[in-house]
Amino acid sequence: MVTYKCFNCNKIVKEEYVEKRVRCPYCGSKILFKPRVTNVKVRAI
Repeated sequence: MVTYKCFNCNKIVKEEYVEKRVRCPYCGSKILFKPRVTNVKVRAI
């Protein structure tokens, strides 16, 4: 499941809503982005 975030109000927008309209349901902004997952490298000792 893909989640999007609103650039303006920083709330999570579900994928089902984005398929119909590319607008935030909370503030009406047209700028949405997919948050990236940061990878953490662990060094073996």
